Amino acid sequence: MKRAIVFTGGGTAGHVTVNLALMPRFLRDGWDVHYIGSERGIERELVAGVPQATYHGIATGKLRRYMDWNNAKDPFRVVKGVWQSYRLMTAIRPSVVFSKGGFVSVPVVAGAWLNRIPSIIHESDFTPGLANKLTIPMATKVCTTFPDTAEHLPPNKAVHIGAVVREELFRGEAVRGLAMCDFVRTKPVLLVMGGSLGSQRINRAIREELDALTETFQIVHLCGKGNADPSASTRAYRQFEYVTDELPDLLAAADVVVSRAGSNSIFEFLALKKPMLLIPLPLSQSRGDQIANAESFRARGIAEVLPEETLTGETFLRAVRELYVNRARYVEAMEREPKREPLQQLYELICETARSR
Repeated sequence: MKRAIVFTGGGTAGHVTVNLALMPRFLRDGWDVHYIGSERGIERELVAGVPQATYHGIATGKLRRYMDWNNAKDPFRVVKGVWQSYRLMTAIRPSVVFSKGGFVSVPVVAGAWLNRIPSIIHESDFTPGLANKLTIPMATKVCTTFPDTAEHLPPNKAVHIGAVVREELFRGEAVRGLAMCDFVRTKPVLLVMGGSLGSQRINRAIREELDALTETFQIVHLCGKGNADPSASTRAYRQFEYVTDELPDLLAAADVVVSRAGSNSIFEFLALKKPMLLIPLPLSQSRGDQIANAESFRARGIAEVLPEETLTGETFLRAVRELYVNRARYVEAMEREPKREPLQQLYELICETARSR
């Protein structure tokens, strides 16, 4: 009988990418791979790229920190999701559950706990998010990206793994990335990413200074769904709402990167030795996790940070120029970072947990 594993995580691409890195390994080893996500979340679309995995959609609520009328209805959705997860666990009978976080993971980990199925959580950020805080008491182990995150966790559960980076990112080719954008080799490439949902503030700052930026750079702008501006396109400025399979080639072609400070993305830039300017989500839009992530990278000399509160077209232009001028310094700092094999370590921990059930 094939061993089964359930993956969960969603809400944003960052809560899915580690799962996408792990799933092919379990499929190659003959596991029956299942994914439990929300009924209409971004995770359903992303997991569709792994057709051998079986996707199950469940009801879920969003864990909000602000007043919204949906807050009154979402607890009932979560309860429904727990019941659906419980029944799925009973039917699938997985050896282990792996959770990447996000609000959809709460009912899934709860369903596993009710079935006495061990679960492993992966926390990407410097401090645990709300969904992971709720599920940590039910989890067997909690894997961390930042070593300091262990201070916020039960000592018997914390395991420092490091950042899991998708293997396909290392297979990108700059030639393909340049050809995709019709760029030349003789002018540096600036890649700007606002997260899977895009960023209106970053988009506006780029377009305000587009003429000045394109004097120095060819720009690849991942602007988010519905945020492209056809009137702004030029030979040196290419917009994409979102990319998946093309991202490794675009990263290979990039000389410097501007991004939000989601943990998965910034560790990918680190692994690829890409000098980065980070614009973390402000406290008005988040719990401050990206601010902590960015500050950790800035303190280690491997990134520059521009707070959104000071973001204008002018400050953006100045920061990008400084990043490019000092790019060699950031690459040297990234070269000094400790080398790890987190994907293999995480894979072995999951297998060991499944065997010990």
